Amino acid sequence: MLRLRRGLWSSTLEQFRACGAGRRECVVYWTASLDHPDDVDGAVHPQHTATPSHYEPQQRWLHEFFVSLARTQRTVRAQVHTHRMRAFHSHTDDRYPIVHTPGFLSLVVPNFARIGLRISGLYLARINQDGQWCEAAIPDSICGFDA
Repeated sequence: MLRLRRGLWSSTLEQFRACGAGRRECVVYWTASLDHPDDVDGAVHPQHTATPSHYEPQQRWLHEFFVSLARTQRTVRAQVHTHRMRAFHSHTDDRYPIVHTPGFLSLVVPNFARIGLRISGLYLARINQDGQWCEAAIPDSICGFDA
């Protein structure tokens, strides 16, 4: 189970609202130290392009990000991104995660993370041992939502 640092959920939503401006998707990667990978204490907002139905991290930024993670002994634990309307894991989400290893989480936030979100409206997917995405229960997978 991932444990979010206090305020991380709220700051993630603030980033979505500032970046997406209620008009386009946005993404944040939750990170943790390799020594304590279940204690998520970082939210990294990548350089990316976005439309109302898609986001794409810049390749150069991704390379630099992975070099930085290795240098600082950190890991990406989840990708969190917005969708225009309801939350679900799209075909693109399935095919292009930042990490494709069992246990990796992908959290989708509906309505471009506008005010009034409920945890019940979010969608969480996890990569299983066979490399397939499957829906996961938020209370069983992540704790520390503070908004």
